Amino acid sequence: MTGGGTLASRLAALCPDVSLRVETDADRAFLSDLYASTRDDELAHVPWDAATKRGFLGEQFTLQHAHYVKNYVGAEFVVIEQHGLPIGRIYLYRKGSEIRLMDIALVPEKRGQGIGRALVEALARIARDDGAEITLHVEPNNPAMKLYDRMGFRLIENRGVYLFLGLKPEAA
Repeated sequence: MTGGGTLASRLAALCPDVSLRVETDADRAFLSDLYASTRDDELAHVPWDAATKRGFLGEQFTLQHAHYVKNYVGAEFVVIEQHGLPIGRIYLYRKGSEIRLMDIALVPEKRGQGIGRALVEALARIARDDGAEITLHVEPNNPAMKLYDRMGFRLIENRGVYLFLGLKPEAA
């Protein structure tokens, strides 16, 4: 059984320290910069100048977004705000008894403050209430792996660059 409202509206009710809203075209520059910030460490040792890296990351962001829109029809593309300013994104997709946490990212200065943890824990409460499994892809060296391990996410499949994890409703 699923609760009423969108996943984002239900998350917002459980996370009063942030507000959530559907992304718009006006968010594109912020979202592209946010995406780039999640890849900084990965590209730190690539011998490209800043403009080349920026162009590459802009293209990668566009391709990722196109992939999400094409393959997750009906997904919720949500901007996370705090005090009226955008600080991150969370992308969610519901299909039957699965809730896919497609992506969650925060601007660097907001990482490590418990915001992402609060959102993922709230999503786990929603999933438990709905009898749904949360699934996600994550790189093995992503700092969020510690949170996912603590919460009880289990490996479903090693997909090379990414691990596909799941959290059963009874474990949430």
